[in-house]
Amino acid sequence: MKTGFDPRMVRQDFPFFSSREQPYHYLDNAATAQMHAAAFEAMHRHDLENRANVMRGNHRLAERATTAYESARQVVARFINAAHASEIVFTGGTTAAINLVAASLGSQWKPGDEVVVSQAEHHSNLLPWQALQARGIVLRVLPLQVDGCLETEALATLIGPRCKLVAVTHASNVTGAVTDVAAVVAAARQVGAWVLLDGAQRVQHGPLDVQALGCDFYAFSGHKCFGPSGIGVLWGQAAWLDRMPPFLRGGGMVGRVEPDQADWAPAPRRFEAGTPPITQAVGLAAVLEALMQWDWDAVHAHEAALQQLLLQGLQALPGLRLLGPVDGTARLPLASFSLAELHPHDLCQVLDGQGVAVRGGHHCAQPLMAHFGVEASVRASLACYNDRSDVDALLAGLVHAREVLA
Repeated sequence: MKTGFDPRMVRQDFPFFSSREQPYHYLDNAATAQMHAAAFEAMHRHDLENRANVMRGNHRLAERATTAYESARQVVARFINAAHASEIVFTGGTTAAINLVAASLGSQWKPGDEVVVSQAEHHSNLLPWQALQARGIVLRVLPLQVDGCLETEALATLIGPRCKLVAVTHASNVTGAVTDVAAVVAAARQVGAWVLLDGAQRVQHGPLDVQALGCDFYAFSGHKCFGPSGIGVLWGQAAWLDRMPPFLRGGGMVGRVEPDQADWAPAPRRFEAGTPPITQAVGLAAVLEALMQWDWDAVHAHEAALQQLLLQGLQALPGLRLLGPVDGTARLPLASFSLAELHPHDLCQVLDGQGVAVRGGHHCAQPLMAHFGVEASVRASLACYNDRSDVDALLAGLVHAREVLA
């Protein structure tokens, strides 16, 4: 049963806010969201009562740890509506998940095979594919519309018969624009190509349905969705994971090992070499369980209202340039912008002095910055626990910063 969502009460589930003596307006959620109390409690309890390694132990602690770890896999599968828990691979984060797919699939491709990415990608969904060029893999780049959204109409001509995979963001970490996944998947299927979605930004905004999305791979990070850092998830269709060779090699991902050869364990174990992030998996599962009890229609309505306040407030400031779509259609509640001739880093420092945390820089998306003709921007990103006071503090802080820095 859904327990509902009350924006006035949700901060009680995030210890960060009760630990502050003075109000602090945290608007850097696209980089790292604050951690839910359920994750803290679950990790503490696990390490206190069941700390042991998984898979290969015969004592009771090892059995409990293994059960907790595999139970976490099942929770993640439910959160994203995977067909089976065996499709869930635990990694170190989104970056590690994408590198896994790139290295594994890339080892099977031939010179002249193609990968399509977009100019809007975070570096984590660009550099692993760039590396394959050394093996003769061709990288093709999907252009952008003026507002930074993917030019999906160009897919028909960009995706050719040698295309093996299309790797794009589910939602931009700079503009907040949500990708038209259906258009991407349809174009890829015309030539039998696979689709990988970088879901790092989308995941904190509610449960997903990877089967409905129609993609083949989905990657996200725990620290983006109110969970611990140091853990990520790669979901892949079982049929594809079973055909992929491992990326890392070591203990726990093999069947039998001889001096000169080894047999790989079935997925997902073949992709989880060494000791996995056990405690982090337990913490991630706990917070995802909590999130699945929320009334996400109410959450989305709350975030949409804050987004409207943010966009309207920013656009009302003289000299401010908003990067990305100017309305709230098909976008997440975040905004990147520049203000007159003021450097983003200077703006961030002044805002921090006013108790407002935002991020300044190229946001690991330099090709997208180049599209907008800027080196860097300020980014304010909202989450479920933000409220109107956070938006008001940001807008007031920007007025103050312009007075101080002008």
